[in-house]
This record gives sequence, structure tokens and C-alpha cells, in this order.
Amino acid sequence: MKSLIRALLFASCFACGTAFAQAYPTKPIVIVVPFSAGGPTDTVARSLGAAMGKHLGQTMIVENVGGAGGTVGAARVKNAAPDGYTVLLHHIGMSTAPALYRKLAYNPLTDFEMVGLVVDVPMTMIARSDFPAADFKEMVAYVKKNKDKMNLANAGLGAASHLCGLLFMSSIETDLTTVPFKGTADAMNALLGKQVDLLCDQTTNTTGQIKANSVKAYAVTSPARVPTLPALPTTAEAGLPGFQVGVWHGIYAPKGTPKAAIDKLVAALQAGAKDPDFVRRMSDLGASIYPADKMTPAAHAALLKSEIDKWGPIIRKAGAYAD
Repeated sequence: MKSLIRALLFASCFACGTAFAQAYPTKPIVIVVPFSAGGPTDTVARSLGAAMGKHLGQTMIVENVGGAGGTVGAARVKNAAPDGYTVLLHHIGMSTAPALYRKLAYNPLTDFEMVGLVVDVPMTMIARSDFPAADFKEMVAYVKKNKDKMNLANAGLGAASHLCGLLFMSSIETDLTTVPFKGTADAMNALLGKQVDLLCDQTTNTTGQIKANSVKAYAVTSPARVPTLPALPTTAEAGLPGFQVGVWHGIYAPKGTPKAAIDKLVAALQAGAKDPDFVRRMSDLGASIYPADKMTPAAHAALLKSEIDKWGPIIRKAGAYAD
């Protein structure tokens, strides 16, 4: 009798799972972006959401939940119902939060289901338009000589620009005064207004300003030059090979989200990444789309773990912590 009951329960659960897989999704899916609207991650999310929505047959709605370097939005998704209707699009900050925050409300490795990697965005080292150095090598020399007068803007603790700034200072072995802002737009506006000297930020945010000559650009932090900014050398070409960083983005779902939902999200991600509009938009912004074999939960989890191991020592050495 017990065996029969177990068999019936299994059949019932299997039928429910099959029905869910066939029906999902039946309503719009929310993509939580843990940063302000108009920023680099928001740009990726809106383009990707439109592309994935075509393949899911549902609208993907972007909801901006900023605060505390992306941790507020991440915690929101961690605590959301694990039903496939709330996901998180986060960048490299997911891997640095454990070292930056002593009281983190989640574990990036165990409190989420990974869906897959999306894009990798190189950073650009830029300065106010009237910065005196002519090239990257001169800029580094000038900064080191005038370190007590220099300041380095960022979009707040844990933001990509903050992490890039930490790596820059570590690479040139020089500490600068850092000026945190409430978001990427605020940091860029301060640079445009010549209120700050330097900023290291994603091509998704800086390309337009670089092409308009509104800022002075010195290098990209990627291994190869960015096609949309061909005149900019890489940091390795410019003489600082240790200063390389890419802002990778991935999609997460709350722990316990049904595998059927994850599988459909993975399929939509891989299909959406080939959408001509998405490809064109990412190309214009200098972002590299990951290949399909990286748009999987396993590849995503592996990169997240390796990045946590990489950034922990850098952040601890800098003493950059938040309670």
C-alpha cells in the first residue's frame, strides 16, 4: 500500500511539473536591476528583456531596485517567490559583495539558481576633458606625481566603477581620494562638469561621451581593443597589463525555482542573445555577448566562484568595507 501511495504521489508531482513546464510563463516576468534606471546594467537588461520576451511569449518588465551597491535588489530577488516570475540581472558586483559587506543578507553561491552569463562589458579609463596628460602612460605618471591633488569618481560602493578604481589604484600602487556618487549618471555628470578628475566605467556608459569628445579617454581594460573605440589602446598595450577587468553580467533566480522554469529561461537567454536588435545594441556599446555554452547555470556558477576568489584579496587589501 505504501509503495502504491508513493507511486501515486510521484505521478501526481510529475504531472504537476509537466503541466507547469508546458504552461510557464503565463504572465509577465520581472527583471530586477539592482541599480538606477539609465545606467549600464539597466541598458543591458532592457535590451535583453525585449529579446528574451519574444521567445517566452511574455513581456519582461525591468524593475530598478537600487541601493547599497546592488545588494538591496539582490536581496529582493533572494526573498522573492521561487516561481520563475522574478529574476535578477546583476554584474560583477555579485562576486564582490561577500568581501565588501560584512553583513550581507544573502550568499551569492547558495541563495540563487544561476541561469547563465549574458555579456561582458569592458571598462574605459577616462578623465575630465581638460586633463593634461596626452596618453595613458603620461596619465599614470601625472596621477602618481600629483596623487594628493587627484580624485577618482565612482558610482558608489560595489559599483563597477568602484571596483575598477580599486584595481587601477592597486595596479599603479598609488592611493587616490575617491569620490562616491549615488549612481553612474551622477558620477559622469561630475566628470563632465570637471568637478572630479578620473573615472573608470563601462563602455555602455562612456562610449557616447568619448565619441563626442566630452571626456578624455585613455584606454580600455579588455584584452583586445573594442571595435567601437578602435583608437583606444588596451591597458596592456599602454604598459599596464595587470590592469584588466571586464564587467560580466548574469541572470539569477530565487533558490528553489523549478527546473522547468530555469530551462525555459536558459533557452530564452540563448535565443535572445542572437536577436539582431540585441546584438546590434550590445555591439554599439562595446559589449561582448557570451557564447551559448557560457549561457548555462554550470558555466555561470563556475565564473561566479572564480570571481569571488579573485576579488576578495583585492578588496580586503584596500580595506573597502561596508557594514
